[in-house]
Amino acid sequence: MPDEPARPTRARSPYRWVLMLGALAALPAFTVDMYLPSLPEVAADLGSSESFAQLSVSIMLVGGAAGQLVIGPLSDRFGRRRPLLWGLALHIVTSLLCAVAPNMTVLIGLRLMQGFFNAACGVAAMAVVRDRFVGAEAARILSRLMLVIGVAPMLAPTFGSAVAAAAGWRWVFAVLALAGATLAVVVWRVMPETHAVERRQTGGLRSVFAGYLSLVKDRHFMALAVMPGLGQAVLMSYVVGSPFVFQTGYGLSHGQFAVLFALNGLGLVVSAQINAALVRRVAPIRLLRAALAIQGVFAVVLLAVALTGFGGIIGLLVALWVVLAFQGLIPANASAIALSRHGERAGTAAAVIGATQSGVAGVVSPLVGFLGGGAVAMSSVMLGALCCALLVLALATPAYRRGGWVGMAH
Repeated sequence: MPDEPARPTRARSPYRWVLMLGALAALPAFTVDMYLPSLPEVAADLGSSESFAQLSVSIMLVGGAAGQLVIGPLSDRFGRRRPLLWGLALHIVTSLLCAVAPNMTVLIGLRLMQGFFNAACGVAAMAVVRDRFVGAEAARILSRLMLVIGVAPMLAPTFGSAVAAAAGWRWVFAVLALAGATLAVVVWRVMPETHAVERRQTGGLRSVFAGYLSLVKDRHFMALAVMPGLGQAVLMSYVVGSPFVFQTGYGLSHGQFAVLFALNGLGLVVSAQINAALVRRVAPIRLLRAALAIQGVFAVVLLAVALTGFGGIIGLLVALWVVLAFQGLIPANASAIALSRHGERAGTAAAVIGATQSGVAGVVSPLVGFLGGGAVAMSSVMLGALCCALLVLALATPAYRRGGWVGMAH
């Protein structure tokens, strides 16, 4: 298919875009979540500690942060399709190499590369949304993407457990390679180029650095761009800690853990769909500030339950579910507002948002393992990330000032 830009008309159904872009954006999450139930077995098989095994999850986010910073400007320069197809091809290669990794050090290095290359999926998905939609409509489409992305935490652990039980954890990576190959075929045959040639950025490294500098100088953009990262840190602290909290600490089986993961994923999906309906009537910035405040309150409750044991596993799960459910209102609203400020370089802006999302989460989430890996460690890191998010939004934007959020409402 030639790389000619598709016309951004509204006549074509958005559901095709939601399914296609959602599947692309979900690939990195699926790459994480399929592997999660096997973490204890991977640590034992490769003779590694639990915290080092958790690093094989977190390091992928660091690779994703670096990858997005490189791939974002490339997508502004060469269009969305070509960098995406190269990223998918290299995701397939690294997935197959992960399947034959001889030790944890090699696996961690390969996971870093895997995150770098499949970062192209997230950059392309977000940039394409900005190519075709703006403002509240973009927030609505991004929220709809969460319906597809939310399938990852609901299905991936169950699927990963079944694959690992039938053939061993190494075959999980073979399946991930197959998923990448399937998406590459879909992109090649179905996805048109959405970034018009006349709108593409020209120039070399100087132009790239100038683009990033203009974004960094926009304080409101940077504050909004870091919101998905701090939210992802909350989510990934749960992701890396939950196998040990619930399987090792509370004795849940692989199947029970997969059901738990699915229920929490369902909370994310439901809240994202509620957000998609609300943004038609309520400004995205108002939804963002309310959701963060509610998350902060229930994160305090979560830590209190973890410290005292009050309510047992049920009390822990209820507080955890609420914190994770409201996460569905954070990235779509923050990203849509941030992208609306720099539509002329949507790929670079998406890269900054995605890099902070992966990078912050990749740096913060290993703290769960370093602090002991239990429920208290997981809850403490989640609460700390939410406190940082509230402070950034309150101090670096007018979101919580009387009338100050009006200028950021669209």
